[in-house]
Amino acid sequence: MLSSEEFVLVLDFGAQYSQLIARRVRELNVFSEIEPFNYPIKDIVRRKPKGIILSGGPSSVYEAGAPQIDKALFDLGIPVLGICYGMQLMAYLLDGVVTPSDEREYGAARIFIKNRKDLFANLPEVLNVWMSHGDRIEKIPPNFQIIATSENSPVASMKHKELPLFGVQFHPEVSHTDQGLGILKNFVMGISKARPGWEMKNFIGESIEVIRKRVGKERVICGLSGGVDSSVVASLIHKAIGDQLTCIFVDNGLLRSNEVTEVKKIFGDVLKIDLKVIDAADKFLSDLSGVIDPEEKRKRIGGRFIDVFEEEAKQIKGAAFLAQGTLYPDVIESVSLKGPSSVIKSHHNVGGLPQKMNLKLLEPVRDLFKDEVRKLGQELGLPDPVLKRHPFPGPGLAVRIIGEVTKANLEILRKADAIVTEEIIKSALYNSLWQVFPVFLPLKTVGVMGDERTYESVIAIRAVQSSDGMTANWAELPYPLLNSMSSRILNEVKGINRVVYDISSKPPATIEWE
Repeated sequence: MLSSEEFVLVLDFGAQYSQLIARRVRELNVFSEIEPFNYPIKDIVRRKPKGIILSGGPSSVYEAGAPQIDKALFDLGIPVLGICYGMQLMAYLLDGVVTPSDEREYGAARIFIKNRKDLFANLPEVLNVWMSHGDRIEKIPPNFQIIATSENSPVASMKHKELPLFGVQFHPEVSHTDQGLGILKNFVMGISKARPGWEMKNFIGESIEVIRKRVGKERVICGLSGGVDSSVVASLIHKAIGDQLTCIFVDNGLLRSNEVTEVKKIFGDVLKIDLKVIDAADKFLSDLSGVIDPEEKRKRIGGRFIDVFEEEAKQIKGAAFLAQGTLYPDVIESVSLKGPSSVIKSHHNVGGLPQKMNLKLLEPVRDLFKDEVRKLGQELGLPDPVLKRHPFPGPGLAVRIIGEVTKANLEILRKADAIVTEEIIKSALYNSLWQVFPVFLPLKTVGVMGDERTYESVIAIRAVQSSDGMTANWAELPYPLLNSMSSRILNEVKGINRVVYDISSKPPATIEWE
């Protein structure tokens, strides 16, 4: 990440929410940065963070090979907040007792605050929080005190009596926790004394410097999808290096209706950025022939994208970099970037990339979330039609078709997608939803159309509300809207005789089906 005089350091123990912690801190206009759990003490001392947050993680502190830290961290005088595994590790290293819990807490819980100072200053006595743990602290370390409990956790939060060491068993960073940002604010600004001063315009200025220094006089190819992420990246890089950037939009045959026309209009006519459109649909569909496994789909799509870009790069003198709109949710779900987090699914632009590439990657928004990228786009002056578009997966409709991707299935899904989008826009709900889209299911069900038996496929509609894509709740769409979408799909899309609605939240489901 970029530099800042005052910052909060997040040490990553493998939590899926590590970057969400950093994001919440940045919401307070305080710079934050993630480093792996084994980040050297000497580097922490040298960089002087105002506070340190220990993330959660999937391990148990007493397991062989569990991620550890040097306990000297707690003697630096720097305020430390341990979250979930981070609190358990703090207790374990400072001579407390951590044991497996008889009842695993996962999901909503209530905590009862015993000390409304410091971490819980100016907050209610009872809070609804989000738990996710199988262990608990049986005995707090010497010189610590319990400052909150829950029904299943005798130590829902603790603090050292003299040193600025705090721990919470729950996750204040997720939206499911009441006053979660207030708790983090108390730690960041109240306990750590960090001053707000980091803003998106700072990110732009420092990013431009980094891009110019790294690229030099070479050229950059930007893999443009037409979505928010790659559009913002293209605009940012163009601001940094101007005509050294060429955007390539690949028609992979997996796009929505009119996608190519819209991208040409926005980037060629409005933003005046050098744009090349490559028709590679046949190659992508050939690669996907017979492929059912979603991981294999993503890897083949990622590999083909690189092949296309590198082939085009040969035609552009001095091309050395491939720029992508990779975001942190892509990274954290695909690979263990800075900590031992588990892989959820490979994204075509992260885990789907081949190991050997001739082009060097340039990913200037890799540490940002979608809403932060939209703010960045606003600062850069991008038009609303680009900034307010719902997220669209890099692999396109391929990961919204369960099973094999065929031309026939793609045509069905495109028609259903156009209907869903039209109806959502007509209902004036588009901007209040994070995403809404149809999914093609390879199921055959019996139906009746025109007094005749049918045996056709199924469309599932998915609509979610979210602030960052890391967690999401299914959207309670009005029944008349659901009825309108269903009726139109059944009447206008040949090959579909049943429409269902997905009411799964993330977690445990992901937003996309594959």
